[in-house]
Order: sequence, then C-alpha cells, then structure tokens
Amino acid sequence: MIKHKATFDTWPEKYDRWFETPLGSLIRNYEARLIIDMLSPLVGDLILDAGCGTGIFTADFLQAGAHVIGLDISLPMLQRAQKKLGEFPFHVVDGDIRVLPFGDDTFDKVVSITALEFIQDGKLAISELFRVVKSRGCIVVATLNSKSPWAERRKAEARNGVSVFADAIFRSPSELLDLAPVEGETMTAIHFAEDEDPVKARKVEEIGNSKGLETGAFVAARWIKP
Repeated sequence: MIKHKATFDTWPEKYDRWFETPLGSLIRNYEARLIIDMLSPLVGDLILDAGCGTGIFTADFLQAGAHVIGLDISLPMLQRAQKKLGEFPFHVVDGDIRVLPFGDDTFDKVVSITALEFIQDGKLAISELFRVVKSRGCIVVATLNSKSPWAERRKAEARNGVSVFADAIFRSPSELLDLAPVEGETMTAIHFAEDEDPVKARKVEEIGNSKGLETGAFVAARWIKP
C-alpha cells in the first residue's frame, strides 16, 4: 500500500480548493495545457487516468469527448471525482497503479499525473501502464521535476516538519524517460517561482516554454507503445 494513503484520504476538499486559488489556477492551466498537447484526447477514446485524484485534470479529457476510467488508491478522492464528473462517461476504480486491475491492451491512451513521485518502483508502475494500453497507444506520465527549484523547496519543507513530500521521489526528465522500455519525449511547465507575482509568472512561463527549458517544476513524458 502507498505509504501516504491515509493523508490522501483527507485531501479531497483541500486539494480542490488549492486549485481555485490564483496560483493554483494558474498552475493548473499550464499543466493541463501541456498534458492535453501530449495526450491529444479524442472523441471516443477510452482513457485510463491512473491516480486521478479528484478529477482536476480528468475533466479536460472528458470535455474532449473521451470515455475515462479514473483509478486511485484513495476512495474519498474517487468519490469526490465521481460527484463532480458523474454527468460524463466516467467511471472510478479503487486500485493501485502498480497492480492495475485491467487486462492487457485495454485502453487507447493512458495518463498519470503527479502520482509517480509517491511510488518507489517507478519502472513497475510504468510497465503496468504500458501493459494495459493498446499497441500504438500513447502513455503520458507527469511528475515533480528534480531539476526545479520547487523540488528543493519541497524537500526543505519536509525536513522542517511532517509533509507528504518527506518520502517523495523527484525525478529529472532523463530519469523519467529511463523508466520506460522505449524511447520517449519530455516537456516541462511551471518555470516561475512559487511566490512569483501572477503577471510576472506568465512572462517567465512564456520564456521557459520558448527556450524549451528542462527546469520546470512539472515534467511530463510521452511514449508510444510498439
């Protein structure tokens, strides 16, 4: 079982509220844009959102016309997601990314957003995502980037008190790519500081994106299953 499952169970309302703050909303928009660009959800796609949480990003896939299975280890998270997204073709499954309860070659696309940092055996998790996606289907995984100043701040916070990030694994773009059996590509987002003025943050993000920097706090990898 994931070590911080009990913590996740207490998060649903707090998690959603954070994304409604000015900073959270800005971050969510940039992260969602990156994920949509990499995953390219289409009408009729069957997508697995592994570690879907409260459905913050799941909503974008559903609005694109996809059918989504949301999997998470936290039942309260899933219940909140189901309540928010019940009008869409969305179903929830209580489960572990490392042992997915689905057959081989089930999904057109698979995505996992900010769940991998809480999994020690990253290769096992990625291998499971590859197993359940169809041939020529894409796998998109996003996690916290070890090359970002945000990672150092999270580690410092963990050292100074109880934090869900105490045992989190921050991976660089190359380390994330190395978890998969095939070559892939990475992109990052959130190049601004946590306490950045929102107006300046947008300018910093534009510069980071235009330069293709690898130091964004949010790193996403994309692979195609052979």
